[in-house]
Amino acid sequence: MAGPLLRSLWSTTRKSLSSSSYSVPTTPFKPYVYARATGLVRAFSAAPASAASAAAPSVALDPSQLRNVAVIAHVDHGKTTLMDRLLRQCGADIPHERALDSISLERERGITISSKVTSISWKDYELNMVDTPGHADFGGEVERVVGMVEGAILVVDAGEGPLAQTKFVLAKALKYGLRPILLLNKVDRPAVSEERCNEVESLVFDLFANLGASEEQLDFPVLYASAKEGWASPSFTKNPPDDAKNMSQLLDAIIRHVPPPTASLDIPFQMLVSMMERDFYLGRILTGRISSGIIRAGDRVHGLRKTDSGVEKIEEGKVLKLMKKKGTSMVLVDSAGAGDIISMAGLTRPSIGHTVANVEVMTTLPTVDLDPPTISMTFGVNDAPLAGRDGSHLTGGKIGDRLMAEAETNLAINVIPGLSDSYEVQGRGELQLGILIENMRREGFELSVSPPKVMYKIENGVKLEPIEEVTIEVNEEHVGLVMEALSHRRAEVTDIGPVPGNVGRTRMSLTCPSRGLVGYRSVFSSDTRGTGFMHRAFLTYAKYRGPLGNVRKGVLVSMGQGTITAHALTSLEARGTLFVTPGMEAYDGMIVGEHSRDTDLDINPVRAKELTNIRSAGKDENVKLSPPRLMTLEEAIGYVASDELIEVTPKAIRLRKRYLDANKRKTMRNKPKD
Repeated sequence: MAGPLLRSLWSTTRKSLSSSSYSVPTTPFKPYVYARATGLVRAFSAAPASAASAAAPSVALDPSQLRNVAVIAHVDHGKTTLMDRLLRQCGADIPHERALDSISLERERGITISSKVTSISWKDYELNMVDTPGHADFGGEVERVVGMVEGAILVVDAGEGPLAQTKFVLAKALKYGLRPILLLNKVDRPAVSEERCNEVESLVFDLFANLGASEEQLDFPVLYASAKEGWASPSFTKNPPDDAKNMSQLLDAIIRHVPPPTASLDIPFQMLVSMMERDFYLGRILTGRISSGIIRAGDRVHGLRKTDSGVEKIEEGKVLKLMKKKGTSMVLVDSAGAGDIISMAGLTRPSIGHTVANVEVMTTLPTVDLDPPTISMTFGVNDAPLAGRDGSHLTGGKIGDRLMAEAETNLAINVIPGLSDSYEVQGRGELQLGILIENMRREGFELSVSPPKVMYKIENGVKLEPIEEVTIEVNEEHVGLVMEALSHRRAEVTDIGPVPGNVGRTRMSLTCPSRGLVGYRSVFSSDTRGTGFMHRAFLTYAKYRGPLGNVRKGVLVSMGQGTITAHALTSLEARGTLFVTPGMEAYDGMIVGEHSRDTDLDINPVRAKELTNIRSAGKDENVKLSPPRLMTLEEAIGYVASDELIEVTPKAIRLRKRYLDANKRKTMRNKPKD
């Protein structure tokens, strides 16, 4: 019953905030005033880390002038573009759009995969900004860095409103006591009006209230922005004055509303490692927020971890380099104080979740609790007949070393060694594991991958499975097709209605088992002719909903080995949809197409045309075949059944049966499928 009262109080407060300008206070907030440590000087180098011999000019900086802020949002709501504009506003040289997306796969796919930390200066304040992924599969990156910051910018698309991942990242921010700043992005779009923005603000307020936000968190400031155009405003506008087309209002709001870090400079140095990367010259680079004390280059430190028997010392060493990301380049630092986010080199064994501290300290900092993985896949050696032709890393030992190194830098992935050089890899979703497989094949690995399996739980004798919250927006004519497909996948509709501002569009909210959503994205794209969008986020573990309906047809399996011919494919086209083209290599047990029926069919795609001494008018070059369905890695992961595998090499992605021999498959056919 307190919801309407709180919303009315919040509305009054918001109007008073909107009417007042976001002026930068001359002194920090009274509750967060800290005594300056005598002689604390943090020196920053103006040169990148490669120029280690350059002289570093000293700049005195009070800890209360620090602000640590994370940018959180749903996927495609404009986080990385916003970071670009903030960097440019503060004088950083941006080499290209999406400057913080440094991984090649991030630039190719237009998504953020790993969290990035950078520092910008604004009006004598230093802002440590953290850009986070928006996709549900990379939620572990959000959970890992939220503990490093005191504030958050919640970016919401003013047209779409809060979606599934918005709820996920906001819940993490509220859990850590952060007071988010709401930024309504993309208000320059024609379909966005002031009334729509007010609706979205109410939806966000309801979301805050449903997630158990405190009264202070409910009193969040609201700004309106167009990250693409590079401006933010405290009041709704589509075209601000030329002198206001910048991000200064947002930067001022960060300084005003985000408290400085609560940390002491007088006690010994401690830091929780939140991020880790490897450098060819410097070795292991550990990044984290300094919890207490001061660290200087050359100090003796050691790594600690908590075990069942107590605190264990991992390694002792010297800080060789202290670094900070300033804009888009790494900068050398002589010293750093509590509350700052810093990178250090010199230790070779500590990793994420471990504590780095002065040698006299023997206590660890509390680690971050991550949500459990919901899906697993088995990685093994590629034993297909065409193995070893493309890759350079073929053995199970090399595959295992690579997976263990990934698990060390990505806490959301678990690796469990299995039998005969196989490894069970547990993660959040098929996209996250698909990114890992894509990175491995680009590094020269060959491997075979099993289809994804959902990780069940047994509690009080009841079988539980992961349930995801799904938001779907489609044209009205596709609603029936989507509903029918999802009903086979055990989905349940929780809400359905028209999309505000979009005539002829319908938005549906559903809950669906994770196993039912595996492979559905490509089906959804074809069903909606590419006009619909679907977002999903892990919700909870709930009671098992029963077996899925018929979600896939049978496959066409090769029973010949050699080069695929156009002559053979001509007669096989009527059997179903082909995955191959003439000239490709095939082998016994390789999947070359999808059958038009529910059963598998053995075919011979390598059959050549018999030669005779009789001249024929029909020639192979006159054969016209329909374009094949060439699968991407993500489509293949979602397509394969429990008795099939994916053969991944640097140059090819092939589908195959787990047992290549046809007689062996007949023997195993009676075995129940997952």
